[in-house]
Amino acid sequence: MSDWIEPIAELGYLVAAAFFIVGLKQLGSPRTAVRGNQLGAIGMFLAVVITLVKMNAEEGGIVGVVLIAAGVLIGAGIGVVMAKKVKMTGMPELVALFNGFGGGASALVALSELVGRTPSESSLGAEVFIIAAGLSSVIGWVTLTGSVVAMFKLNGTIKGNVVFGGINLVKGGLLIAAIVLIALLVNTSGQGALLDSGQGLTLLIALGLVSALLGVIFVVPIGGADMPVVISFLNSLSGVAASTTGFVVNNNALIISGALVGAAGLILTGIMCKAMNRPFIDVMLKVYGAARGSDSGEKRTARGYEAEEACLAFDGARSVIFVPGYGMAVSQSQHVVRELAEELERRGTEVRYAIHPVAGRMPGHMNVLLAEANVPYEQLIELDDINPYFSECAVVVVIGANDTINPAAKTDPTGPLGGMPVLDVEKARTVIIVKRSLSPGYAGVDNDLFYEPSTMMLFGDGKAKLTELLAATKDL
Repeated sequence: MSDWIEPIAELGYLVAAAFFIVGLKQLGSPRTAVRGNQLGAIGMFLAVVITLVKMNAEEGGIVGVVLIAAGVLIGAGIGVVMAKKVKMTGMPELVALFNGFGGGASALVALSELVGRTPSESSLGAEVFIIAAGLSSVIGWVTLTGSVVAMFKLNGTIKGNVVFGGINLVKGGLLIAAIVLIALLVNTSGQGALLDSGQGLTLLIALGLVSALLGVIFVVPIGGADMPVVISFLNSLSGVAASTTGFVVNNNALIISGALVGAAGLILTGIMCKAMNRPFIDVMLKVYGAARGSDSGEKRTARGYEAEEACLAFDGARSVIFVPGYGMAVSQSQHVVRELAEELERRGTEVRYAIHPVAGRMPGHMNVLLAEANVPYEQLIELDDINPYFSECAVVVVIGANDTINPAAKTDPTGPLGGMPVLDVEKARTVIIVKRSLSPGYAGVDNDLFYEPSTMMLFGDGKAKLTELLAATKDL
């Protein structure tokens, strides 16, 4: 390699890291999130180009240029198609899958290094090299299979919690087995490649299988209400896997970018745990009680209303709060919600939007939808700040939310929602709930709010019912 290539490459990696850091900072606000995403993409493109130039300058140059180009084109094509075709309702599943892809890529790179390089040749030293590659492989496979299970739980393919006695002991046993396998790899490495011995290949296969199974067992018992926490943590794991792989291949850009993703994911995981009012260890290891709701054996009836009746609640209302939920994403009704809010504002009504941190199926889901509809950012108010306003509110309009407004979180502390902070919508004078049916939310808990005398249920498609409500309100 030319003497000037290495310092130029490291300087380029530093510039790429600056793009990552600034982009990550701007992702913290809906106003700058798009620009932050673009800066991150520019940083990654720069890092990839620098890496290819650096590799080409090494002795022998890049091997398999055609294969690399084909992989880039195929991967880019798949990414464009997925990004264009995915609906907002499918975004959580896509995010989970992308986390898995990141982890799987790190695991494959680590595997290729273990298979194709003599450990003693690494600048890390044989033992450290194998430990780093082994950890990258374990974290990568756990992230891949765990993310795939999360995706299937989000889209309903896997329903409920898959739990059996001693499941935490199984998790612990698999983790110990992975550590033992890495230790055995270190012990059998010697001075040659791992594939020089049949034992080395067997250990690599066993490590991959154990890690993949650990990822599955790790996610299947976690309930739907906690999936935002799981997605955040898997995102962090994908970054940790990438950073560990950076040490294996001696790439500073990969180390830095992976560390940033890992740290950001951990911070977001902490935020989500706080929003759920649950310790991280409890989310990962504790199996919350089965959904019971408040079924006392008596038959309860929720009264359905027409839009013409419900709109009368707006007459003279000084304050209205909209509570968006996953149903808004399914019906793509955020634009109608904004139109209804603007109509109320023209009548002198103060409008706010109550944003629960785990509304939808991934962090920030509702913020993205409402930003897409050009709802003013200053009207989006988070749970802690909006809850005091419900007791003073004339009307609350709930669009497809369930778990985030369920009083069972306060009345049933041992249930799946027990202890989770929820929006105090029941304190409002009138609650209008737009929902297809009385089916329980993602946590599987019936909602007592549906049966309250102050609740008006508008059954049907969210967009259609809100359109009717808007038309009726204009005729008031």
